[in-house]
Amino acid sequence: MRLGGGVIATDLFIEPYMLISRRFLRALLVFLAGFCLSPTAGAENDLLGRFVGDLLGESLYSRAQKKTGLAACTHFFPAAKPLDLGRLPQHWRPIGLCSNSFAVVYSGLTRTPLLVIERLTARQLNDASNERRTDAFFADPRLPHDTRAELQDYAGSGFDRGHLAPAGEQPDQTSMAQSFALSNIVPQDPTNNRKIWSKIESDVRKFARRAGGDVYVFTGPLFTGQKKTIGANRVRVPSHLFKLVYDERSRRAWAYVIENTAHTRVRPPVSYEEFVERTGWPLLNEVTVTGSTKRRG
Repeated sequence: MRLGGGVIATDLFIEPYMLISRRFLRALLVFLAGFCLSPTAGAENDLLGRFVGDLLGESLYSRAQKKTGLAACTHFFPAAKPLDLGRLPQHWRPIGLCSNSFAVVYSGLTRTPLLVIERLTARQLNDASNERRTDAFFADPRLPHDTRAELQDYAGSGFDRGHLAPAGEQPDQTSMAQSFALSNIVPQDPTNNRKIWSKIESDVRKFARRAGGDVYVFTGPLFTGQKKTIGANRVRVPSHLFKLVYDERSRRAWAYVIENTAHTRVRPPVSYEEFVERTGWPLLNEVTVTGSTKRRG
């Protein structure tokens, strides 16, 4: 039966049903993922885990997000100007990935993100405070198999699967689930991840809640010194982690750079100029930086 405006009556029933079905399927996949995607799951679950992980990943991303590149997530970058992947060293095999609440510059060489970009607001963080963690990690199905990390790479490695865009900053369940893709994860020392790095993440959130505007955050690993890898896919272990913060309202920027060890400690943030000198990442070329801060949040 056709109603006014060209609407077919059955659409009124089918569309809500399809929405509920998609939500149910996603919830079921998250439940299954929690069982068979555990890093301690036996080898007998590996094939099933990959299948469930691919299904879960496919259900989480929009059509635009399934395409590699940064065109669908320019709004996460200051002045809406994303990095030009073609200007990055190509031996890193850089790949752009978009999610609901963050963008990723991924490396097919290290099989980790090189950079994760967020635009934080007080409203987003207030929404995130009410979200439940899924803890359903999965290999990102948007990546070719010869570039991506797998769950088994982390099994028995002694390293945590460390988020770069934190789960605690995801404002809804889809964003939360997306944050558990291994394209947002690096091998991280457990004490570093759960205590030291967690303190830095908390300080940044505290600042963003009271900043009165957009706060852009760039998070990534550094690979210096002796090369260390985990798993059959030789996922690179970072020597250091960094988090660069840019407050659009005040035009100030500062950064934390810490070793990926249990014994490092949170030190006062460094200036943007020192960050660029230490990391080689001139990430704020498109905006004006007027100063730094020695405050931790």
